[in-house]
Amino acid sequence: MKHARIIGFISVKGGVGKSTAVANLGLILAKEFNKKVLVVDGNFSAPNLALHFGFVKPQYTLHDVLEGKVGIQKAIYEHLSGMHLLPAALLSRRVDYAKLGKYLAGLRSFYDIILVDSSPSFSDEMLAAVCASDELFVLTTPDYVTLASTLHAVKIAKQKRTYLSGLIINKVRGKRYELSLDDIQDATKVPVVSVIHDDEGFLESLSKTKPLAALKDKSDTVIEYKKLAAALVGERYNDKRLTTRVRGLFRRRLSPDEVNRA
Repeated sequence: MKHARIIGFISVKGGVGKSTAVANLGLILAKEFNKKVLVVDGNFSAPNLALHFGFVKPQYTLHDVLEGKVGIQKAIYEHLSGMHLLPAALLSRRVDYAKLGKYLAGLRSFYDIILVDSSPSFSDEMLAAVCASDELFVLTTPDYVTLASTLHAVKIAKQKRTYLSGLIINKVRGKRYELSLDDIQDATKVPVVSVIHDDEGFLESLSKTKPLAALKDKSDTVIEYKKLAAALVGERYNDKRLTTRVRGLFRRRLSPDEVNRA
């Protein structure tokens, strides 16, 4: 019998890439690893997760569920990849966020993994996602302003005693002025498990309303998501690209984020 892990993705600052991470990981887990996956838009005030899949006008949403208008199964939709999506209403209204955990717990037997995209601010919405989750990933970018918000997100997770699986550093450009992986780990005391480089492909994916993993599944960025997805289900992703094999001849040591994933 299935018993889904509920994994939340949080930040206390917008624009760090939570929704993008949830969309790509959900698609990869369903398509590449054949898992039963549900992605949930827990950003009640400014939801956009469904838009990553070109889904604009759902008949029922998580808002309707929390208002008691429909059962939760009516608000879940299946994507072509086999992944399921629970969207929130684009024109939001206030609901009882605290009920989120109860409803998601009732879905554990239907899925292997449930991924929750949270609100990008310290609010009752974000706390609902934190409390509904078994474990959390904190999204950050390699700059001081975002790091300050990341420290706050880490503090909230620890206060609520929700397990922190690690940090995902997003939008990395490889510039000298950026904070390093070690800088961020030292400040937060949380391991970095994935480093996602800034990729123009994300802009293309937004314009086509498809996750990058559906457009360029062999790109370096998508491969990094695949490695993280594999770690989430206790596997190791084998990158079979020729360029990777050639680089491997010259690089024997694992990078810190690879070590942390393992």
